[in-house]
Amino acid sequence: MGRVYLVGAGLGDPELLTLKAARLLEQADVVLHDSLVSREVLARIPTRAEVIDVGKRCGRKLLTQDEINALLVSYAASHQVVVRLKGGDPSIFGRAGEELEALRKARVEFEVVPGVTAALGAAAAAGISLTDRRVASQVLLSTFSRGLDANAMDWGCLTPATTLVLYMPGPDYAEVARRLAEAGLPADLPCVIVSGASSSQQRVLWSSVGALSAEEKLPAPALMIVGRVASQQIRGIDEAFWRIQPNPPAARPVSVS
Repeated sequence: MGRVYLVGAGLGDPELLTLKAARLLEQADVVLHDSLVSREVLARIPTRAEVIDVGKRCGRKLLTQDEINALLVSYAASHQVVVRLKGGDPSIFGRAGEELEALRKARVEFEVVPGVTAALGAAAAAGISLTDRRVASQVLLSTFSRGLDANAMDWGCLTPATTLVLYMPGPDYAEVARRLAEAGLPADLPCVIVSGASSSQQRVLWSSVGALSAEEKLPAPALMIVGRVASQQIRGIDEAFWRIQPNPPAARPVSVS
């Protein structure tokens, strides 16, 4: 019986992989990956390994979660190193709990290897701190649910010192703005949308709750950060330069005498 590793692939930039994640990819006999894992990260998998795409495309699942769970158990019975490669961090909106439960029931050894989750990568791309002590004392990570799942969102704990991070906000920013307003957030509360964080297609758009509905829709994968940490005044930079940023500016060399 082998071991299953739930590995966080981060946001797409292979340089953001942990050393352990990179080593496990090189040692893997089998890799089952999600659709959000970048081609650059997948390129680090050796050609001898079996690679299986178990991701979701445009709402259509290639495999059900139960089928993925069964594959993990089955491959662990015949391979030493089985990697379940997930975008971002496995424990943040990655259904890791269901897969870990299946492995426990089958008595399969496992290990979780953390990765850079989208909230941290998006904040880094935007150049902000999610917990800037001047304006924020807590962070709420949430998905944006629509339809029948909308009632599952509980934003009752939001305060003026909360940074709200919305995973998968979708293309309808007007609905997002309406729901944020219904939760009691003011129209002038700043927000920032980050698309393709850490990739060559990265884009950063600065806005506010009231202006969201008129904003350009950025392509997925995207994430929205709502709160005073996203204020242009907090960042102390020129809005015209940063409003839509295709790529982060190159760092200037620092001379040390």
